[in-house]
Amino acid sequence: MKKILFSLLIAAASLFAIDINTASAEEFTTIKGIGDKKAERIIAYRDEHGKFGSVDELKNVKGIGKKIVQIIKSEN
Repeated sequence: MKKILFSLLIAAASLFAIDINTASAEEFTTIKGIGDKKAERIIAYRDEHGKFGSVDELKNVKGIGKKIVQIIKSEN
C-alpha cells in the first residue's frame, strides 16, 4: 500500500511544473529521463554558475540534451 501511495504522490508531483532554479534533486527526478546522477549534475551546475537564465541553458549540463530540455519546456 505504501508503494502505491508513494507512486501516486510522485505522479501527482510530476503534473506540476518545477522551477529549475530552486528544484531539489527529488523534484528533478520526477522528470522523464532525469535520474539521480543527472539531477545532481544539474544542481552542481546551478551551484557553480548561478541561476539558469533559461531552460535551454540546461544543455550545458553533462548528460542533458535537447530531448530532456523539450520535456521540461512542455511541463512548464
